[in-house]
Amino acid sequence: MRVHEVKTSTLKLVYEEGGPKNGRPLMLVHGWPDSPRTFDKLLPALHGAGYRTVVPYLRGYGATEFRSPLLGRKPRRTGQAVALAQDVLDLADALKWKTFDFVGHDWGARVGYTLAALHPKRLNRMVTLSVAFQPGSLKAPKLSQSEAYWYQWFLCTKPGEAAFRVDPLAFCKRQWHTWGPEGWFSEQELAAAAQCWTNKDFVDVVLHYYRVRWGHAEADPQYAVQQARYDATVTLDVPTLLVHGMEDYCVLPETTDGAGRHFTNGYRRLLLEGVGHFPQREQPGPVTDAILQHLLEPNA
Repeated sequence: MRVHEVKTSTLKLVYEEGGPKNGRPLMLVHGWPDSPRTFDKLLPALHGAGYRTVVPYLRGYGATEFRSPLLGRKPRRTGQAVALAQDVLDLADALKWKTFDFVGHDWGARVGYTLAALHPKRLNRMVTLSVAFQPGSLKAPKLSQSEAYWYQWFLCTKPGEAAFRVDPLAFCKRQWHTWGPEGWFSEQELAAAAQCWTNKDFVDVVLHYYRVRWGHAEADPQYAVQQARYDATVTLDVPTLLVHGMEDYCVLPETTDGAGRHFTNGYRRLLLEGVGHFPQREQPGPVTDAILQHLLEPNA
């Protein structure tokens, strides 16, 4: 993989590129707590199928950095999904990609839904992993899902924020150990992902992502227009495949039941037995096959 960077109005955004130079453009976006390494086992087959892949390091991860604006004022460490989606769109613009296919896991899935809501003509087809599109105002989930979201409630408290700032790596590693079947990852894989969590802005971005989601932080006014448009979106028009593990103990499989009603141009859900929150890491072969089958299917 070749490592490059682009400068946007907000970031020095680092990304990895692979596959044929003139291949079909495919953006892959990682989630939390993870890194671009999450797609490593998928890339050889995607490149072999003719895809040019680009995998960005999201804001707060790896070598991606916030740029200092004029007058030296520190920019907000915004974690809103609309901000992450704008970063990805800025990257696509820098690459001169008029349209592209998209694969996103966890945070990356929410980025995909946001792009599909705000810029549907830019996406050809989309694959999301482990997270459903949920339009409308955010409501507290059922008790079973609320229990699984303990870490989000924890980060919304002042004691939780303080504890996270003391040892964010231990907090993130805890999620890996509890979000899927026992023994699904190696310590080497975890260590490689954790290298991206030492970015100086990681903690602030993560805290804002979860705190603003549940109304415990101020939304960034820079993205007010995008946020309002996204909040008003009820259906998505991008053909979508959702892949979800049946043993996902973070986002329970039941949360994706009936999600197809929000898609107007084709939708399918693939449930994988014995798989937790990281399908692309746990079952890369079946996931890659499903991705290629969906992306290569001609649009109606």
